[in-house]
Amino acid sequence: MDAVRLILASRRALAGSGDAPTILAEVWQAQSLAQAIGSRLAVSGPPELRGEALGLTELAGRGCGVLQAPDLEPGDLRAAQLTELDDARQALLCLGGLLGEVGIALVGVASAADDEGTYWQCMEAIDAADESRDRVREMLRKLAAREAALPEREAG
Repeated sequence: MDAVRLILASRRALAGSGDAPTILAEVWQAQSLAQAIGSRLAVSGPPELRGEALGLTELAGRGCGVLQAPDLEPGDLRAAQLTELDDARQALLCLGGLLGEVGIALVGVASAADDEGTYWQCMEAIDAADESRDRVREMLRKLAAREAALPEREAG
């Protein structure tokens, strides 16, 4: 499935989740998807993005690692459904939005947490989501610079 469709499905699922365990499961799904997208871009994306994409893969993996992996059926893991990443720019724009929503959702869970363990788990996941979003922004900046340089190369 296309990355943009998977990201949109994650955004809908996160928006529709109500209780803390469901939100944390959706956050894990989103970080797992970010990890898969980063991995795909690191291997076969534009050369300018590969270093940042590798960083995204590592940060999103950290985001998954601080959260308990949800009990999912094999077909329910969105990251495993990623088969296409045709438009890197559009996928990164959508992923940046998803990671922002992940941070907001985690703030809500942390604010309502009854125990310190959940609170600190959320804080670490917020950091990972924020740093992942920074990587996405940097990749978008590099794509924009690459696209701006193309007409100059063609004219020269």
